[in-house]
Amino acid sequence: MWRRRTPTCQTLLSSRLVRRYVPLLILILGVIVAYIDTPGSNFILLSNINAGFSKLPDPRLGLDLSGGFEITYKAQVADGQDPPSQGQMETIRSIMENRVNTTGVVEPIVETVGSDEVLVQVPGAANETAIRQLIGHAGNLEFVLLPKADYGSFNTTTNSLTAGSKTIPAQGTNIDPTLPVQFSGKQLDSGSIAAAVDPDHAGYWLIKFGFAGDAAGQFSTWSGQHIDEYFAIVLDGVVESAPYIQGQITGGTGQISGDFTQAQAKELATILQSGALPYPMGEIQSQSIPASLGKEFLDKTLFAGAVGIGLVMLFMMIYYRLPGLVACLALTYYGLAVFALFRIIPVTLTLAGIAGFVLSVGMAVDANILIFERTKEELRTGKTLASATEAGFNRAWNSILDSNVSSLITATILYMGGSSTIKGFALVLIIGVATSMFTAVTVSRTLLRLVVRQQWAQKAWLFGVTDEEFQARAVGGRLGRREARARG
Repeated sequence: MWRRRTPTCQTLLSSRLVRRYVPLLILILGVIVAYIDTPGSNFILLSNINAGFSKLPDPRLGLDLSGGFEITYKAQVADGQDPPSQGQMETIRSIMENRVNTTGVVEPIVETVGSDEVLVQVPGAANETAIRQLIGHAGNLEFVLLPKADYGSFNTTTNSLTAGSKTIPAQGTNIDPTLPVQFSGKQLDSGSIAAAVDPDHAGYWLIKFGFAGDAAGQFSTWSGQHIDEYFAIVLDGVVESAPYIQGQITGGTGQISGDFTQAQAKELATILQSGALPYPMGEIQSQSIPASLGKEFLDKTLFAGAVGIGLVMLFMMIYYRLPGLVACLALTYYGLAVFALFRIIPVTLTLAGIAGFVLSVGMAVDANILIFERTKEELRTGKTLASATEAGFNRAWNSILDSNVSSLITATILYMGGSSTIKGFALVLIIGVATSMFTAVTVSRTLLRLVVRQQWAQKAWLFGVTDEEFQARAVGGRLGRREARARG
């Protein structure tokens, strides 16, 4: 029975249509890559596609290369209070990480240390003081009613103030701890919290908020019962705002207004969105890492990487000769392509990330070694140079695919479950391995197809085999025509 064959990946790669257009694709991609690698170029940033074409940032460096600072926080446990559980420490770590991420710093490292400490590492941060205040803020928000008998009221009808025996607390002052708390920050809807421009006070900002669930209705009822009375919005025992209630606040929404700058409003909104820390955190140790030390690490790492890649290329050219030279050209293309991906994703380079890149270079070379060894075996069986090259790629493909897919699976697992450092290593490895598969199967193959058809390339020593093993014939020879008829 005649059965139609389903075309495989290698069959498609070997087809005449693909052979015609792959060189054009490689050339077009090469031009795009060269443009992206050019300093100051404009392109789409994958992390912000909606922004369209914009200037690409320079490669970002992690803490170990660009400098920065690190702080160790310890949970402050009161007398008689139970120590934090593992789950509570993970909650604290998550809240701190969310707060740092809102500042726009590049890949901060926030991880628990021991049973009650959190280590925060922030690379290349210029606003160290502001980040310190944001990270360690307990974030305990409270709504406290200021009794009319003591603090007076404001009559919205007559627009007159009835003074009380006590002064309305000003922003930044401590609240009277004996006053009862009406609502807490735990009842807020984090999705409704945002910093916005104050329409009534030019140059100032306010914070919008809303309550979630039953608290929205309770806040509406409560505000209706205390019209014209003052209440204080208190964060960690300090008054942030003390407005009066002009009317019933329906829908459970409101706003915190005051003399807030944009930075202050966004900081307060961030604290409210991320929630209160289950335990107050005290700073027990901190240190700054100077950029000069990071630059020294970077210089040494780049030098070591350049030496390693240079030795690999030298080995390929000495041992595999002409195919080795082709592999070096493909590796150069590979390096430029990976760097372009680093810029448009973008990727933060750490020492671990650079190690991942060097490792991916080794895997790219490994793919070429498999191909070239297979090509030698095919030459020794008596095939022509062109057909041996094609067979070498076809036979090595399964091994290349299996090894690279295994590496991609491992790197993906590391990325999904690792810390920030491990994620950086895994991301660079994923990019490198995926790109190496493309360059090994397309770029190296296309270059070799062009080379082996040249008359000057029909020499045994260029491919590391003896004259007896080398059975190269001119493309127009008898065997070449017979193979062409067989393929046709």
